[in-house]
Amino acid sequence: MKKLAIAMIFAGATSLMADGAAIYAKCVACHGANGEKSALNKSGIIQGQDAATTVEQLNGYKAGTLNKYGMGGLMKGQVAALSDEDIQAVAEHIAGL
Repeated sequence: MKKLAIAMIFAGATSLMADGAAIYAKCVACHGANGEKSALNKSGIIQGQDAATTVEQLNGYKAGTLNKYGMGGLMKGQVAALSDEDIQAVAEHIAGL
């Protein structure tokens, strides 16, 4: 019974964790399925970018303090609703592309 309870708790916690691939799905149109595209022919390629850099950039866009490649306004709208956990999850997903 104890093992079952622990398994249920773990399963519940896992389902609450952010899914980087699902979050990235809204990025695909501009950045490509594997981060291989230059978004709107303006941005750098994000494929394989380290997670720390992605977190820093997404937080900058979210705060409105980053306007890299003139994409600040567009990106602010894209990341506005993301939590810190969502940003970390999508950053880890991008690092693995």
